[in-house]
Amino acid sequence: MELQVDGPGPAAPFLGARDLFETEYGIERPVTVEIRRDPDERTRVSHDGSSHTLIVSRQAATSAMARELALHEFAHMHHAEEGHPSHTLSTEEAIFLALSGRSVERRTLSQCYQIVNHARDVYADDVWIDVAPAAKLVDFLEASLAAAVADRPDDPGGWDRITGGADPDITAVNAAFALALVERHDLVETGHRLYDLAHAAATDAPHLGLDEFRRRFRSLDRDPTESEFRGALVDLTRTYASRTSQIAD
Repeated sequence: MELQVDGPGPAAPFLGARDLFETEYGIERPVTVEIRRDPDERTRVSHDGSSHTLIVSRQAATSAMARELALHEFAHMHHAEEGHPSHTLSTEEAIFLALSGRSVERRTLSQCYQIVNHARDVYADDVWIDVAPAAKLVDFLEASLAAAVADRPDDPGGWDRITGGADPDITAVNAAFALALVERHDLVETGHRLYDLAHAAATDAPHLGLDEFRRRFRSLDRDPTESEFRGALVDLTRTYASRTSQIAD
């Protein structure tokens, strides 16, 4: 893998991730990592016919998860080069098919994009978890979900809700994704704290069906056709939009 790291941040995590990744997989096109000073810069990957670019904040590049983040993004690049269905089907097409003829809130539409990204991330994680320990990933999932569950509003009248200020619907989906991922790769025991946090998230969104979303993410076909992956995305986003609109009504 030809890798170049530019910007105000360390190259070591990305070089280390490259060395690990290349023990099992390859990336043919040159990869450029652009580190930005902006702490709010979202991690983004772009691909064209000749190269890949990873844009990441300096905060992320210097975090304890930097190497795992790089491995995850290298896995996306690998799938893009290999033409994996999770990376050839456009997000817009899947969401259009799922929501055609429906009227949904802008918030729900934005969350449908997040659900599609979760499905793609399942396949990226299938790649890199094979080449590196995933303990930091489990810690990250636990901390992220704990923060959402603890995000309560300042208004005491809202404290009956367990997940409080965090959107309970997408928090439940995020919990389902986290459980699906650790179960798909046997990363934790059934008594792990993730299960308690997911139960709290499910309590705040009982209409959503957290266990169903967990099953759907966990059981995504490991070698799908494009048609199969399209169908899975349509079912996921359509189910989410239907259940969130019902509770809104």
